[in-house]
Amino acid sequence: MGMETNGIVVIDKPAGITSAKVVAVVKKLLGAKKVGHTGTLDPFATGVMICCLNQATRLARFFLSGHKTYEAVLRLGIDTDTQDSTGTVTSQCEWIEFSENKIRSVLKQFTGTIQQQPPAFSALKHKGVPLYKLARSGQPVRKAARRVQITAIEIRAIELPEIRFVVSCSAGTYIRTLCADIGAALGCGGHLKTLRRIESSGFSIREAISLPSLEAVSASGNVQDCIIDMAGALRNMPVFVADSGLMDKIRFGKPLTDLDMDPDRIDLSGDFFKVVDSENRLLAVVSLNKKDRAYKYNCVFHS
Repeated sequence: MGMETNGIVVIDKPAGITSAKVVAVVKKLLGAKKVGHTGTLDPFATGVMICCLNQATRLARFFLSGHKTYEAVLRLGIDTDTQDSTGTVTSQCEWIEFSENKIRSVLKQFTGTIQQQPPAFSALKHKGVPLYKLARSGQPVRKAARRVQITAIEIRAIELPEIRFVVSCSAGTYIRTLCADIGAALGCGGHLKTLRRIESSGFSIREAISLPSLEAVSASGNVQDCIIDMAGALRNMPVFVADSGLMDKIRFGKPLTDLDMDPDRIDLSGDFFKVVDSENRLLAVVSLNKKDRAYKYNCVFHS
């Protein structure tokens, strides 16, 4: 690719491969030295995966806690050990006759801040070992329940035994656990049949590119067409345009003051803001300790 490309590419992950495999493919196609993603999707799931290239891997932490939106299909009447369609059936219920009002009432119980127990088959670790490895070896470990935020659940179709819905939620929410919990609340059990992430940290499936399309773009030499530059990737972060004096200070890591930053020109309502040059190239991500008015470098970038 010649000069190092820094930025993000939004991938539409296909079913049947791991998130790690997607990263490996992106790295090869784009000739990147480093690639990282900002949120794992299970192999059977599809949809938005944010892949950070080269220096942009340092921005990954700013996307990890962003909200997600998923399209999901809940299959009632069948429980599995993994809470999804890839697992072994553990119980079945033949009676699945619920009114639409009953279904809507139960789903409504899962909106807002709820307690959710992470599944035994997950990438969370116990003493350094992923839970799914322990579960597969017959030593399942249950992590303590934790709070997650379900912003909205919108039912798209009820065709029993299946319910198709869209859910918006905080990072760390397990949709398969949500499906299993809904099935339990209805008294018939259930599991996640299909899952597609359609939004992550403000990036939509509409701006995602498939791996075959990325391969074609790579072959044409027009990879910049599908890469969002680093400043553009931090689309919801307040911005400050640096003059030459501030650029020099950042280049040499010198302390920043109000004289440099002019707080009247910065939106300090959030935790971080980005500093760019006149061509919108990202120079640094900075935060302000509002108590002692001290600025802190969080990331500094050099071209």
